[in-house]
Amino acid sequence: MFRFADPYYLYLLIILPFIVALYLYSNWKRRNRIKKYGDPKLLKELMPNISKYRPDIKFWLMFSALTLTILMLARPQFGSKLETVKRAGVETVIALDISNSMLAEDVTPSRLEKAKKLISRLIDTFNNDKIGLNVFAGEAFTQLPITSDYISAKMFLESITPELITTQGTDIGGAINLAMKSFTQQENVARAIILITDGENHEGGAVEAATEAAKKGIHVFVLGIGSPDGSPIPVGNGSNNFRQDREGNVIITRLNEQMCKDLAKAGNGMYIRVDNTNSAERLLNSEIGKLSKTDVESQVYSEYNEQFQAIAWLIFIILIIEMILLDRKNPLFKNVRLFK
Repeated sequence: MFRFADPYYLYLLIILPFIVALYLYSNWKRRNRIKKYGDPKLLKELMPNISKYRPDIKFWLMFSALTLTILMLARPQFGSKLETVKRAGVETVIALDISNSMLAEDVTPSRLEKAKKLISRLIDTFNNDKIGLNVFAGEAFTQLPITSDYISAKMFLESITPELITTQGTDIGGAINLAMKSFTQQENVARAIILITDGENHEGGAVEAATEAAKKGIHVFVLGIGSPDGSPIPVGNGSNNFRQDREGNVIITRLNEQMCKDLAKAGNGMYIRVDNTNSAERLLNSEIGKLSKTDVESQVYSEYNEQFQAIAWLIFIILIIEMILLDRKNPLFKNVRLFK
């Protein structure tokens, strides 16, 4: 089985088409400039030692070297040992509140950023588990379908901002209902919904949705983030700019702990308060670990051999050829038509 150990570097491949386009454009402009000086055929006769094809060949050699370098950085590997193992896992769907109140800074650096860091560290602890990521405010939608691809989960997590949803509010009931639909159809597997919210301005139906989830054997863990004392909501980058109501009063957003506790109780889960420490993370990891895990027999590669050495040698050879290959025709090979 083939894989890349560090696939993040493959995103650098995006720049390659732009490099090709820039090179072709520069060639086009160069030909147009040459035409201004006279007939291209006559100019060619006046410059017999200038090769028409060698600059292109040198470019494509360097382009190939760059492409291979990106592939080498991603660490290509081949599986060398196939084993049949029993993998145990839990399916977890995270429902993250991204309403404007999550921008409050009563936890550092903000409620939303604290929640994202907590989720990222939670993903680091997963092993053979599946994770889905939903976001909600006045409505809910799926940010990442349930998957075992933890790298993609972290990438999608980083892109989350309140601007993803224009409808403001806190539709917790809709978020739980969407999360219940996000699990796989596999039977006898432990499932959990991790709801991260400040619980403010929530709409109806939240407790009913949590109760329905519990009936289906899904545990609802509620992470309340923020302070019951409240905090203003920053606007822009100014330290003294805060969101205001219609009368010009600064809006104070407060954590609704009682609502969070009611949801956790109805969902047969646990309420956990998120503050500036890591205690919430440790407690959540402990509770997720207590869920029964279903063994699924599968074949996996337990050992992988690095392949970057072969690519490194190929890059070295290409660079040597590029250095040897001159832009001008070599007089020693004037009778050889290759690369003229």
